[in-house]
Amino acid sequence: MARAIWKGAISFGLVNVPVSLFPASTTHTLDLDWLDKRTMSPVGYKRVNKENGKEVPRDQIVHGYEYEKGNYVVLSDEEIRSANPAATQTVDILAFVDATDVSFMYLDTPYYLVPERSGAKAYALLHAALIKAGKLGIARVVMHTRQHLAVLAPAGDALVLDTLRWQDEMRDPAEVGLTKDKLSKLAAPGDRELDMAMKLIAEMSEPWRPDAYHDTFQDDLKALIERKVASGQTREVAQIETSAPKLTGGANVTDLMALLKQSLGTKRKGDAVTIEAQDVEPKAAKTAKAAKAAGKSAKSATKKKASKEASTTKAKPKTKAAAGRASRAKTK
Repeated sequence: MARAIWKGAISFGLVNVPVSLFPASTTHTLDLDWLDKRTMSPVGYKRVNKENGKEVPRDQIVHGYEYEKGNYVVLSDEEIRSANPAATQTVDILAFVDATDVSFMYLDTPYYLVPERSGAKAYALLHAALIKAGKLGIARVVMHTRQHLAVLAPAGDALVLDTLRWQDEMRDPAEVGLTKDKLSKLAAPGDRELDMAMKLIAEMSEPWRPDAYHDTFQDDLKALIERKVASGQTREVAQIETSAPKLTGGANVTDLMALLKQSLGTKRKGDAVTIEAQDVEPKAAKTAKAAKAAGKSAKSATKKKASKEASTTKAKPKTKAAAGRASRAKTK
């Protein structure tokens, strides 16, 4: 089962809807690792000190902003979180827009918003209201030290949050040669050509069924791998372990009707409240690491003991009989 990225609340007007945020998408691509072809050892990413080439432990890494060449302002995680003192883990809705106004080009990453028990009624209300109004909620959120614009929308019986690309992140068509002048000079299609194209589109039109499509390239790649395995073209490679993130806190909701009435006719002031994602190493992962370390320590101690005993055995004096036989053999 997917893990919640964070727990917080949707905020619109004076209404708070306690929710958890879950990734709404996953990938099924084949996991092709990097290997050193000379030794077949795994090749991974390491956080390395650029001056001495040594690996840096995660807990020794801080964020720094280079305000001028070679000079940095260092920011701790606590300082980053406190940059906006009002941050309370909320998805703050700034406005509602028509559902057809947001271009698909702006859509980035989808997340499911799952209501907490205390927020079920408000969640259902917001879902129904968005459908009836034909609107989408536009919100601002902060995740992993980065602020995102996002759209909140009904999807089936659920609410989803889809992060959006900022306007200044979108390339102008002219940057790739699609200037207005060039596009205006394209030959206009003839009536017969347009007619044929329309017929072809009509012939190929069908209801959208996402489950009818899948990644056929991955199928071909799997078939290739299976053929290589069957023919014995394999090499043994050491496995790499990974860990997963942990969940965070929650929020509350009060008298829904009263808050809705108070919210009507009011305007939003100031900047939007933000959310902050907390990545915490799971207890299970820590326990596993401790057990692994203990195992290595025990194994090392056993080897040292065995080595010491062997050394003692070699140094033990010979018996008189054995010494005599050795002396006679040497004389001969």
